[in-house]
Amino acid sequence: MTTMTEASVREFKMPDVGEGLTEAEILKWYVQVGDTVTDGQVVCEVETAKAAVELPIPYDGVVRELRFAEGTTVDVGTAIIAVDVSGGAAPAPAPAAPAEPAPAEEAAPKGRTPVLVGYGVAVSSTKRRPRKGPEVVVAAAQAVLAELNGHGAAAPAPAPVKERPLAKPPVRKLAKDLGVDLARVTPSGPDGIITREDVHAAVAPAEPVVEAPVPAQAAAPAPVPAVAVYDSARETRIPVKGVRKATAQAMIGSAFTAPHVTEFVTVDVTRTMKLVEELKQDKEFQGLRVNPLLLIAKALLVAIKRNPEVNASWDEAAQEIVLKHYVNLGIAAATPRGLIVPNIKDAQDKTLPQLSSALGELVTTAREGKTSPAAMQGGTVTITNVGVFGVDTGTPILNPGESAILAVGAIKLQPWVHKGKVKPRQVTTLALSFDHRLVDGELGSKVLADIAAILEQPKRLISWA
Repeated sequence: MTTMTEASVREFKMPDVGEGLTEAEILKWYVQVGDTVTDGQVVCEVETAKAAVELPIPYDGVVRELRFAEGTTVDVGTAIIAVDVSGGAAPAPAPAAPAEPAPAEEAAPKGRTPVLVGYGVAVSSTKRRPRKGPEVVVAAAQAVLAELNGHGAAAPAPAPVKERPLAKPPVRKLAKDLGVDLARVTPSGPDGIITREDVHAAVAPAEPVVEAPVPAQAAAPAPVPAVAVYDSARETRIPVKGVRKATAQAMIGSAFTAPHVTEFVTVDVTRTMKLVEELKQDKEFQGLRVNPLLLIAKALLVAIKRNPEVNASWDEAAQEIVLKHYVNLGIAAATPRGLIVPNIKDAQDKTLPQLSSALGELVTTAREGKTSPAAMQGGTVTITNVGVFGVDTGTPILNPGESAILAVGAIKLQPWVHKGKVKPRQVTTLALSFDHRLVDGELGSKVLADIAAILEQPKRLISWA
């Protein structure tokens, strides 16, 4: 029987599957201890703040250890699975349990480890040396001065060297945003690392100390407050994490950063609905998804072409407006994990059949939970179709970094004045929310009016495109 050595064990670390993500939750393991794996084989599914992603392993071997159980949130760069690449026999299978990652060194080359979905963080082949405290520095300085002075009286000790507080970049940014001096924060993390909780604790105001008057007689002890108990039969508590947590944080940031303005228009889309039915019979659209959303998306793209200033973003750091010469069209999609907004890259260059194909692929991928992080990055404008739920319209919140979002209401048969007579017509209400720093009332009104005009007379798609 071959004995496994530490040199034959490769540790696969949690990669950064997005841009700057710091953690991911292990949703499901596809392998167990003792299983043989091959290069490129998917070993687990993880959920980040952006999407659910399957992780392939980059080498062959036998699974020796699963470091974390399903449902555990793991920091990027932490080893999640150990694989014996020597070809030796594996130990008896054991269920995965949450555990701290062992400090074994990685056998891979220094730097980032390439995987099919991203790159792990750079690792060092050596352990960090413990930092010397200020008293060690002072003692060393005193010894040197004594030696230079011929073992005479020691010179006054230099001021202690102030160490730079240990904290991860996201924690430093949080402290900067909250105006907290990390040097005054008491760390609670391992090796003296300052955590987010430490920063929040430093912000929280201290409770004032009030001296209670000494009573003439001993008072009865105050009753101990009862611990809150929740009736699980009447309440269900759902942890906020993954996509839902990221969505909540993004919407709060957008709502309190960009000054929102929403305008509305009600439009007769009877001719658009007739065109939808005609396109369904067109050979060029066979096998493609043809619905009102397709023509609404095309109408928005034409309106942006006629009013390019609406397709922009606000650069707070540089105090500049960034005009985009491309349109990455976001489509809000409801999934079991929450609302996501993947986007169609360079939608302005696509023909109507190509746009239809891209919309169909986007919706199918989102429903299957396979949308990649890259598909949800770089959006410029968004469409949210609340009409599929029977809702007339809404006041949508902008996606961070975007200038406008169009809400499409339900298309209903309503009485409408058409050619001087009241007739039943297909009618809907559109709502356009925009960032008032980028888009003023005139520009926003022009864009919304162009969309409505195209949907009322779809032939304008030809003359205006």
